[in-house]
Amino acid sequence: MSALTRIFGVHNVALAEDVTQDALCRALSVWRFSGVPDDPAAWLMAVAKNRALDILRHDKTARRFAPELGFLLDSEWTLAPTVVDLFEPRAVTDGELRMMFSCCAPGLPEEAQVALILHILCGFSVAEVAGAILSTEAATEKRISRAKKSLASSGRLFDVHDAAELQKRLPVVQRALYLLFNEGYHGASPESAVRVTLCREAIHLARMLLDHPPCAVPSTRALIAVMCLHAARLPARLDSAGDLIPLREQDRSLWDAALAAEGLASLDASATGDTLSEYHLEAAIAAVHANARSAGETRWSEVVELYDLLMGLRPSPVVALGRAIAIGERDGPEAGLVAVRAIEQGGRLARTPFYEAAMGDLAWRAGQVDAAERHLLTALERARNPMERRFFEGRLRTLRAAELS
Repeated sequence: MSALTRIFGVHNVALAEDVTQDALCRALSVWRFSGVPDDPAAWLMAVAKNRALDILRHDKTARRFAPELGFLLDSEWTLAPTVVDLFEPRAVTDGELRMMFSCCAPGLPEEAQVALILHILCGFSVAEVAGAILSTEAATEKRISRAKKSLASSGRLFDVHDAAELQKRLPVVQRALYLLFNEGYHGASPESAVRVTLCREAIHLARMLLDHPPCAVPSTRALIAVMCLHAARLPARLDSAGDLIPLREQDRSLWDAALAAEGLASLDASATGDTLSEYHLEAAIAAVHANARSAGETRWSEVVELYDLLMGLRPSPVVALGRAIAIGERDGPEAGLVAVRAIEQGGRLARTPFYEAAMGDLAWRAGQVDAAERHLLTALERARNPMERRFFEGRLRTLRAAELS
């Protein structure tokens, strides 16, 4: 999308989406018979590049393409070399950066900017974007539609050499990458609760920000720390059957030591300047878990204190839920239940299974078996994919078996 939009111009985003979809459809058709190529990404890029050349050659009089490329696309002598150059890895990386920041037009609300990045560059469906930003599909579709119109009317892609404007837009790009990672780690996909490829892509794009000096700020390093410390747990998040394993039951010897070390190093590197971001605090919480040899050795008082700071900096029902769970670990399940009940329940949080799952777990540990079963049944009803459904079904079976014994 970034390479095609660079070629066609931001006013032809819909055309870039069509060519992208065409490449993916070709893959579905051809790979079924010939098998998946050794480098699927290169295959897709080649198909998109060739389709772009066809359009540029045949639609010269019908369309106006990227104005900044000017005569390079008008002359047959320079057309093909220009397109080939824009599909080279370094140019694609530059294009991704331009595209991410182009989606953050100042006139758009932040939620619309984030939705546009997730939809256009990360390939999220409207439903997936809605799940990521905890909104309704109808509202999200309107946001994306308005944002696309705003992008198309902007005239040209953002100039990433404008350091001052770039830093203004950086927080929205960071948030979009955070949500991309979050969707991979425990998202709302109807197929799976864990999508490792999304986590890897989010880390790749965040590392790419570090290569651009104006973006290599402490908050970007803290964001990378959050991602790496959480991604380090991925090898232990699923059992051999592909079912979810909660943090306290994970085999920590399976955690990725290299990713954990990168996360801790990034957190250390982020401790400069006088800015404290939400990513610093989330990374610090993840670091407490990473440094604990077992769930029982976790410094829960420190985790609660960090959540208190996070609630002061960026309060949300999701952060409040994490804090309440930590209180339940520090002070006992009854205290955790009180903290969870104090959260304003409804709206965004109510559309996820997390609130009811937390209530069920705490009630179970407090010996309130009937209440635990009710909450887990509600969590099961709100499960968003088979992986989550199997997890809650397993919890209910274990609860009922324990009650019978």
